[in-house]
Amino acid sequence: MNISGNTILITGATSGIGRALAEAFHARGNQVIITGRRQALLDDITAKNPGMVGYRLDLADEARRVDLAAEIRSRFPALNVLIANAGISQTEDLTDEGWNTDVAQAIVDTNILGVIRATAAFLPLLKTQANATLMATSSALAFVPRADFPTYCASKAFLHSWLVSLRHQLRNIPVEVLELSPPYVQTELTGVQQASDPRAVPLADYIHDVMALLEHHDHPGGEILLERDNARRWAEKEGTYDAIFRAINPS
Repeated sequence: MNISGNTILITGATSGIGRALAEAFHARGNQVIITGRRQALLDDITAKNPGMVGYRLDLADEARRVDLAAEIRSRFPALNVLIANAGISQTEDLTDEGWNTDVAQAIVDTNILGVIRATAAFLPLLKTQANATLMATSSALAFVPRADFPTYCASKAFLHSWLVSLRHQLRNIPVEVLELSPPYVQTELTGVQQASDPRAVPLADYIHDVMALLEHHDHPGGEILLERDNARRWAEKEGTYDAIFRAINPS
């Protein structure tokens, strides 16, 4: 993937990593199209980034997905990059007497089905390009989970496996499949406190590192990982899984 000269559509781009990626790619001369569910945020972001285009989209709305895919094909036929960025996170106490599946269902619908729905909507157009890229946002927690976020971590593990299969199926089609696996970053994914948590990687620093990895094509196996996260990624292979699990899930 080149970091300039593209037409890029980013879902879930009204906050956090999605918005930061949109602004970083826009600053590098790409035509950036963003989607999200909050029109006011779309308007604010596009006003601050002249030339960026925003569309309101709830990925669970099938009719809207179909309509938007047709509009993008008509208005932006050169679309060659999709960044399927969808994610919500919440703790779950599976031992609580009042525990039910509501949180898990919401996470699966957004984190898993959101990515699959975005891919289904826009992959047909990507496949018509000479060179295209599909990137989806996973998590470093796909490899060693935080046990208090069971469904969130499992949803990211699902995406990792699904993207491996997608990459294999597209091996003879010029669509590169990338997996973005962030660590704990200063966003509001788990609440406003995360955005200022000193234990989290500052968002601007994370985006800077991601853009550098993309620019140098430094993503072996299609996985975009910070150096600090390699220990977690390869924990099972290196026999350190139990120790890392205990470290991030103290008893």
